[in-house]
Amino acid sequence: MANHKSSIKRIRANAAKRLRNRYQAKTTRNAIKKLRTTTSKADAAPLLSKVISMLDRLAKKNVIHKNKASNNKSKLTKYVNSLS
Repeated sequence: MANHKSSIKRIRANAAKRLRNRYQAKTTRNAIKKLRTTTSKADAAPLLSKVISMLDRLAKKNVIHKNKASNNKSKLTKYVNSLS
C-alpha cells in the first residue's frame, strides 16, 4: 500500500479514470456492433457519425490507439458505403 498522501490520491484518481475509460470503450464497442448489424443505409448513416465521434474521443484520450481508431473508422465507412 502507498505511504504518501499524493500516491494514495493518485491511486483513487487512477481507479476513477479506469472505470470511466472502460465504460466509454464498452459503449463504443456496443455502438460498433449495432452499426455492423444494421442493414439499411438510412439507419446506418447517422449511427456512423456518432460512432466516428466516439472513436475520435477515445483516441484523443489515449483509451485506444489512434491507428486502431482510424482502422475502425475506415472499415465502418466502407461497410456503410457498401449498403444499399
